[in-house]
Amino acid sequence: MYDFKKCTIGVAPTRRDAFRNSRKDEINKRVAELGEKYDVSLVNIEGVAREGLLVFNDEIEKIAKHFIDHGVDAVFVPHANFGQEEAVAKLCKIVNKPVLLWGPRDPAPLGVVNQGEDRPYDVQCGLFATGKALLSYGVPFTYIENCWLDSPALDTGFSDFVRTVCAAKAFKQARIGQLSVRPRQFLTVKYNESELLEKFGIEIVPIPESEVTGAITDVLKNGKDAVREKLDLWGKSVDLSDLDAETQEKLAAAAVGIRKLADTYDCSALAGECWRMLRVSFGLGACFLWGALTEEGLPVTCETDVLGAVGTAMAYGALRGGTRPFFADITVRHPTNDNAELLWHCGPFPYSLAKPGAQKPCVISCKGQWEIKGGDITLIRMGALNGKYTLFADEAAGTDGPKTNGTYIWVETKDWPKWERKFVTGPYIHHVTGIHGKYRAVLHEALKYVGDIQADFVE
Repeated sequence: MYDFKKCTIGVAPTRRDAFRNSRKDEINKRVAELGEKYDVSLVNIEGVAREGLLVFNDEIEKIAKHFIDHGVDAVFVPHANFGQEEAVAKLCKIVNKPVLLWGPRDPAPLGVVNQGEDRPYDVQCGLFATGKALLSYGVPFTYIENCWLDSPALDTGFSDFVRTVCAAKAFKQARIGQLSVRPRQFLTVKYNESELLEKFGIEIVPIPESEVTGAITDVLKNGKDAVREKLDLWGKSVDLSDLDAETQEKLAAAAVGIRKLADTYDCSALAGECWRMLRVSFGLGACFLWGALTEEGLPVTCETDVLGAVGTAMAYGALRGGTRPFFADITVRHPTNDNAELLWHCGPFPYSLAKPGAQKPCVISCKGQWEIKGGDITLIRMGALNGKYTLFADEAAGTDGPKTNGTYIWVETKDWPKWERKFVTGPYIHHVTGIHGKYRAVLHEALKYVGDIQADFVE
């Protein structure tokens, strides 16, 4: 099962060889605190580099090998003084992972005349040099402003960078299982499989309908314990009483069987045909099932929307597997609020997102029936046309609106007509991934690290 939360960062504090003073110990202590606070594995260079610092060019390859061997997802180069910009740029070029650049603010000048004693660190000056060196070597990087060691800006910047890394990794490592074929009328979900692999390294795993139905049938025959365990899990959160016992067992078997297929083919997300595949073979609707699998850490998009699945995986990375994404139709305008819109689908939103209420969320005809909670929401959609790719990400907020069936939320934007025009004129469709929170900046920052894809949003 793909771990959307996992993040390992190589930490290489750097100092200028001509400077006697270094803030290495203070920095290492603070970075260790950040790693623990944000659940990040850190790989340092103590015992690898002579001073536990990135200083000398003859140690670059050894440090790079150390990071690569430990499977780092990113490199953090805090500046312990001015820093060694050549060594930083060369190291980061070799490791070829996202880079975080930061250094602490200097204390006030000492007013001492002796050379090198008045300003013992000159960290900010070095950051300018390193930024230029990274650009010259063609190394994209993320920058946190030169701030005090205990500044909240460092916490926010580090946390956002970790989410950026996880989003970029989820995008680049995406293996999308395509369950059956797209619905015939859905020209909108067409995609170029070869181009996704060539441009971004994204792999598509076709899983034919016969294999899906075979896996489910096997669970129905031989997986009674797994079926009961699944139903017990669901029963804690949703009301399944509208479904007869046979339908409940088939739904649980479908969840177990499809999960096994995803694990067998090492899929991080799925794009599922949801109109006829399960209905013809088992008399099931797929809506609640897709949401339940997403709830359990395997994002599934409706109507075999592969690009939607890639965007959903990326969004899940930005969330680090925390709260769940939801996959929606952009459906109708609000009857009284010109800047609000209904995000809806037949019933596949994860049940943990249900708006708190007196009654348990219920499943009717295999479809979830609940409004989800509001608050800040980021909406994501990947688009492609004529070989050019874009990632739309922008922010809205939940708002009140009329009740409807299925799973849904009304959202309000600053200027809905601009959003509508953006989606109609494309290259987007009526599907969008939603996540709770403000993540536009994180998702667009991640694009630095994934390849040739343009950031897009409403002006």
